[in-house]
Amino acid sequence: MTIEVLTPDCRNKKGAALAVDDARPDVYNHNLETVPRLYRQIRPGASYRHSLGLLARVKELHPAIFTKSGIMLGLGEELAEVEQVMDDMRDAQVDFITIGQYLRPSPKHARVERYWTPDEFSALKRTAEEKNFLMVSCSPMTRSSYHADEDFERLRERRAARF
Repeated sequence: MTIEVLTPDCRNKKGAALAVDDARPDVYNHNLETVPRLYRQIRPGASYRHSLGLLARVKELHPAIFTKSGIMLGLGEELAEVEQVMDDMRDAQVDFITIGQYLRPSPKHARVERYWTPDEFSALKRTAEEKNFLMVSCSPMTRSSYHADEDFERLRERRAARF
């Protein structure tokens, strides 16, 4: 059995993040969701730097835990901003990145500013692979839990092949 947790940012919940860390799941997933410039609009009350720090701390305390994070495209981000998020994730030692197209769940949610093309997703996948993520899932329909059941074994194999 493999355990993957998808966590909130645990802000203002003293000890909550540490409790999850100490449970030592196989995969610790916390999605950044978007680029820093759009954070206040898309994730009000959240902090990009805090979320990155959460991922980095998990890896610092428990290097064997795989860390995972994802973003959605189509909210108004620019290519350079997406690439910077990838760099920030790698600096935080995130192992697995997911990138998918944002789809507006209801009229109360943010509008889709644009649909990224399949070719753009393919190019982003190549970029992420060049940045040395252990795993990259990048397509219009990719979601945070996309093929999670199959990905853990690949993560283990790829880590073993690198080290």
